[in-house]
Amino acid sequence: MRIYLVRHARQCSPLCNVNVELAPEGVRQAELLAARMKTWNFIDTIYSSALLRAVQTAEILGKTLGMEPQLGDAAVNEIEFGELTGLSDREIDTRYGAFMEQRRALLADLAFPGGECGADVFARAYPFLLKVAESGREHAVIVTHGGTIRALLAGVLHMEQRYRLTLTKTLENTSVTILEYNRQRNWFTVETVNDYAHLTGYPDLLRAAIKR
Repeated sequence: MRIYLVRHARQCSPLCNVNVELAPEGVRQAELLAARMKTWNFIDTIYSSALLRAVQTAEILGKTLGMEPQLGDAAVNEIEFGELTGLSDREIDTRYGAFMEQRRALLADLAFPGGECGADVFARAYPFLLKVAESGREHAVIVTHGGTIRALLAGVLHMEQRYRLTLTKTLENTSVTILEYNRQRNWFTVETVNDYAHLTGYPDLLRAAIKR
């Protein structure tokens, strides 16, 4: 069975992990992914985190694919940023610059002040991933978040969570990361990471185009 981890489409605010709706560009990203998935003709279920940007992305996919998504599971919410939630990049650099530099040094799996570390995210998200894998479905989409995808990848690859930031420079919005689950051996293999072919030809929809 295959699980397609989809990073939610672009949200309407640049502030850290605020629970807001999709930007117009995000709606377009989700529509392009939905059209691509429709040509695959094999997706049989869609799940999402409880955060609005993921819910709305899943709803757009479900509308095109003709299925009702199973929405709102907090197990696959974004990493909890704690005291950084709601701050701008500039505020984070000013108030938490030393912490962010320590985090980028990859010396430890540091928790955000008042928030989570990668191991925390994996501990809550992996049981949900396993439940989906053992659901009897064959091609399931989970609309989730960049930090959660990285934590799951590190966990299934048996990497130390501090190294999860080495798993791609950036995860594009609506990118697809594919895991294959072997039911006999009870393990996952990583088949594809950060596939955003549906955004080819749309440079304004890539993360590099976001103005901070």
